[in-house]
Amino acid sequence: MDKLLIIKDLHATVEGREILRGLSLSVGAGEVHAIMGPNGSGKSTLASVLAGNPRFEVTGGSVTFDGHDLLGKSIEERARAGVFLGFQYPVEIPGVSMAAFMKAAMAEKRRHEGLEPFSAAEFLRLTREKAALVELDPAMISRSVNEGFSGGEKKKNEIFQMAMLEPRLAVLDETDSGLDIDALRIVGEGVSRLRREENAIVLITHYQRLLDYIVPDFVHVLYKGRIIESGGRDLALKLETEGYDWLIKR
Repeated sequence: MDKLLIIKDLHATVEGREILRGLSLSVGAGEVHAIMGPNGSGKSTLASVLAGNPRFEVTGGSVTFDGHDLLGKSIEERARAGVFLGFQYPVEIPGVSMAAFMKAAMAEKRRHEGLEPFSAAEFLRLTREKAALVELDPAMISRSVNEGFSGGEKKKNEIFQMAMLEPRLAVLDETDSGLDIDALRIVGEGVSRLRREENAIVLITHYQRLLDYIVPDFVHVLYKGRIIESGGRDLALKLETEGYDWLIKR
């Protein structure tokens, strides 16, 4: 299977403090990888580095995405190439409707692909179809981005955006954070429906419960900036019952 994402010996700092300390990971097209680990282990830092957040300085290693150097690309270039970041805490954008936001994003994506923008009718049909995927009220698409949304609505909105953009690589940073049982099921099932042979998902989570809906091919434990254990879903189940001490202390 082709490796869509290859991370080799990645080191990264924020505000002079080293967070990632030699992280290596390979993700194939069609795969779902779950990244778990204690607080402060570097999970969100990894997501930020892949997305190109300028607060995080890469001090060593390499990241190859779809055969090309990812670290040398700007945030915009990464997005055009098909990298999507689902935020742990989605931001509000007052005064910018979801419809306008997505229309601009979709137009840029299609321009990059050498395609004409969707017509108004095509765009409307697509938004309704993708909103239904995550049970998002279509009326919310006319509202400002995430403004006044509940935690569950914000996360549904993130997956709606992912469904619209169809990224090659989706990095979802604690998508389950703050979700009740019903919202967790809706978001988890929505992500699962977006799984394709040509794309990949890196799912950062604290809890095994999300993996009831998004079944991973691989589970990795990140600790002190390195992956210290990898396995299948059974590893996540063991972590749920036994915690991380058995790994950290061995």
